[in-house]
Amino acid sequence: MLAGLLFAINEAEDRPGRLTATLPFGGLTLIEYQARILIAAGASQIIVAVQRVTPELLGALTRIRRRGVVVDPVRTAVEAGERLHPLARVVMLADGLVTTETVVEAVAQDGGDALIVVPVVDAPPGWERVGAQMAWAGVARVEAGRIVELARLPRDYDVQSTLLRLADQAGARHLTLAGGAMREGHGIEHRAAALAVRGRLVLAALVEGRRGWYNRWVAGPVARLVLPWLVDRGTPGLPVAIGGAVTGAIGIGAAAGGLVGTGALIALIGCLILGLGGTLGGLRDETKLAAAQSIGVRVVPALAMLAISWATGGSAPVLAFAGVALGAIGERAASGALRGQWWGTPPAYLAVIGALALAGLPATGLALAAVYAGATLAAAVEALRRRALASF
Repeated sequence: MLAGLLFAINEAEDRPGRLTATLPFGGLTLIEYQARILIAAGASQIIVAVQRVTPELLGALTRIRRRGVVVDPVRTAVEAGERLHPLARVVMLADGLVTTETVVEAVAQDGGDALIVVPVVDAPPGWERVGAQMAWAGVARVEAGRIVELARLPRDYDVQSTLLRLADQAGARHLTLAGGAMREGHGIEHRAAALAVRGRLVLAALVEGRRGWYNRWVAGPVARLVLPWLVDRGTPGLPVAIGGAVTGAIGIGAAAGGLVGTGALIALIGCLILGLGGTLGGLRDETKLAAAQSIGVRVVPALAMLAISWATGGSAPVLAFAGVALGAIGERAASGALRGQWWGTPPAYLAVIGALALAGLPATGLALAAVYAGATLAAAVEALRRRALASF
């Protein structure tokens, strides 16, 4: 069983009376974002260490519970120990920590105590040292027994720091923070302004971190520019979803009417808007809306390919149907395997077709997309086969 341990104790340095954990972050509060990445890593219970429960914190904890996890605010280590399963693995995130799912997943696996660390020379001021040469990067995996040990100590201790020391003294493994994590926003902040800056980096990393060249070189840069702007203005998810669907439909219609290159480009823009809307929906717990847009990102390219083939004529419909079929099966297979950077996705196939259609070669684009989809499917099947053999 995986449990999370969060802290809502420190006040923001530039917002007197406001807990750092309840500062705005990515359209949520920081503690909601921390809970989200713990839940994504498999946590079914979240313990929140508090000294006082403010209205903002109470609202945040209520919204976290709606994600289907048990949330227990506690004031002492004794209370925390009583609520945790004795065999639970506990992932602890520092008060004020900003990080990504990738970093948390590194410690969410089975194993004993482990600390994410960085060399002291690379650590920002204020990060706690563990040993002479390393500083704690705000993420740790501890056994439930450590919290029981903590409960035996006098109450005038700092829970976070003392639990860190207990794990380190017990021989916790030191796992070095990935080199690119700080560029993606990883850090510990107690100022609202600095938190907003890190939030923009993390929001972009949500898209850029998805594997595949399309996400890295097309969707990622767009998200870096647009997503923070949408979040800062509190843009609702529904208008974004409608905008993406309408844009995609216009592109499909233009392609069917003979403007194949222009139609493909407009449909691709629709996919980008739907992708942004899906990310917003995921952040704000609009699960149904996010799921619908995720489906739309796959459906729009398929319909655009068929529309392009209809306008092109000849053997193009056969190529389009082959590409759609191979792409659909490939998506199904790739969902159970770690994607390679070169693997295709429906928007990536549409981008290939659109580039060649703009050059006056729509049939060649459809053929190349079908071959690309077939290669992706073959790679996904091979990856699944290797994983199946390795499990025996």
